[in-house]
Amino acid sequence: MRPSRIVHASAVLPQEGPAILDGAVVLGDAGGVVDVGRAGAVLPRHAGLPVEVVHGVLAPGLVNAHTHLELSWMHGLVPGGGGFVGWVDRLVTLRSEESESAVEAGLGVALDALDASCTAGVGEVSNALAAEAALVARGLAGSVFHEVFGLLEGPLLERVTSMLASFRAPGDRLARAPAPHTLYTTHPSGVRALLSFARERGLVTSIHMAEHPAERLAIERAEGPVPGWFEERVRIPRAEQFFPREPLFDYAARLGVLGPDVLLVHMTDARPDELARARDAGSKVVLCPRSNVHIEGRLPDAAAMLALGLEPALGTDSLASAGSLDVLDDARLLASTGIGAADALRMATWNGARALGRLHLGRIAAGARPGLVVAPGAPGADPAASFLSAPERRWIPGTEPS
Repeated sequence: MRPSRIVHASAVLPQEGPAILDGAVVLGDAGGVVDVGRAGAVLPRHAGLPVEVVHGVLAPGLVNAHTHLELSWMHGLVPGGGGFVGWVDRLVTLRSEESESAVEAGLGVALDALDASCTAGVGEVSNALAAEAALVARGLAGSVFHEVFGLLEGPLLERVTSMLASFRAPGDRLARAPAPHTLYTTHPSGVRALLSFARERGLVTSIHMAEHPAERLAIERAEGPVPGWFEERVRIPRAEQFFPREPLFDYAARLGVLGPDVLLVHMTDARPDELARARDAGSKVVLCPRSNVHIEGRLPDAAAMLALGLEPALGTDSLASAGSLDVLDDARLLASTGIGAADALRMATWNGARALGRLHLGRIAAGARPGLVVAPGAPGADPAASFLSAPERRWIPGTEPS
């Protein structure tokens, strides 16, 4: 990559190492990073290149590792606070009323919001692939997780077989992977088939895991509000519902869910021994704190995860459960609970890139193409905290997704 220009900033947050005060980033013709370090060392190495001086803190583009963009038209329409089953019941009612024009309009607003928040990568969870073409057109990188659910084995396997027979990748920058919705909404035969297909092709996939107590009650005891909801709302008699009646993480391990190629999303209800088990399996974890607060009124234990050596990524979930698609809002919420600003920002950048397997994102390092974002203002004693609290941020021109 041929060096073409230098961005000289008050501070640079590379994400793989500590903040660099008075830092400089050398960019190539395509906006990729050629060199990064203290300006006093970098500028002499690349004398003669044009230099753009920015008074602010420079960070990589954000990575929103869990979104549901096709639900964006529901913004503000799904009240929370009554637990997951009540929330999802309202969501399902709205989905039965949705129109193509509403979904399309919501997607347009959502994609503009991702750009305004300086997001470079996404992990989009989709039932209808409604956002896929638009994500490709906007130049965002990451993955679309084509989500499947169904408790009845025969009909589910018919859908899975049909879907996988026509499966295709949307492009080099945006992968597509089949994904089971949850362990309590997807029959184990479907979970195995979806994971096997993804693994045979080296794809990272995703599952909602340990999101709320009702999930555990259903899996472990076939009790709680979930079985009744399936019977009354989905019209599946209890005798036809499959729940294994074994510990949640034992069941997950038996189906092959634990491992470095399956993102465990939410983990709000995960216990300390289960977090350790996820760590030991090399699992990647994605947290959606604001969504969890909206729906269940509780936060995942991010501090315990960090203490165990897990390095969670962050996602916003959908606008049906979060007020914005700005993953820094989730990072700020965690920082307000005592998580260090540097850790919280890393969750919204480099941890998300690693979770999605997109190592060119989320870090300012030679060979990466993360997109560069500047938050104007003095870096202060803690540049990461300054970046998180900055009232505005913008792309460095020529580095944004395109």
